[in-house]
Amino acid sequence: MTEQQQVPTAADNAAWVSFNVPMKLDELRVFSKDVERLFRINPHLEFSKWEKLTDKHFHVQGRNTSQQPAIEFDYEITVADSDDELQVAYSDSLKKSTTFKLEPSDVGAKMTIVDEYHSLSEEEAKQREAEVDRSLQIWGEYLVRYILTWTKWSWLSPWRWYMTKVWQPMKPMARRITYALIWITVFEIALIALGAGIYFAEYS
Repeated sequence: MTEQQQVPTAADNAAWVSFNVPMKLDELRVFSKDVERLFRINPHLEFSKWEKLTDKHFHVQGRNTSQQPAIEFDYEITVADSDDELQVAYSDSLKKSTTFKLEPSDVGAKMTIVDEYHSLSEEEAKQREAEVDRSLQIWGEYLVRYILTWTKWSWLSPWRWYMTKVWQPMKPMARRITYALIWITVFEIALIALGAGIYFAEYS
């Protein structure tokens, strides 16, 4: 389950979401080192470019569909990390930074994602409301789902390769289409197997 503070106002320029996962803190630290994966798990972020400039510096382009019309973005991000915190700073963005805070919890580990925005006057905050990222809650939910699945299946090298090399670079729509096609294929195979079973049962 996730808990969320709502999007910022002129008086409150930060929003956050927290969730627990059945993963050891050290494992969550390792998982969180891949900052690109953390962002690509967000189903509202559609990246057209993720360019590595240095180990901690990236150029990203794309759009955020949490608002309508979608928010187009093109900025550089800089990553600063420690054992229990990873902070992503943005250039040329209303959002100042996104911080991933890690800590132990009763069920394993806890992650808190904090979006901090530049301080604005009340009037300017209203004018730029359409630039506010409203994907934080669902981002937390998708991270929980991904981590639960990762914990269960990451020991399987072909699955791990697919998730990192094929699934991760996909846009969210492509993932949904692929997921639907997989289930359609499974259903068709099941129908063929059922038909073959009926045939052999009647004529053998």
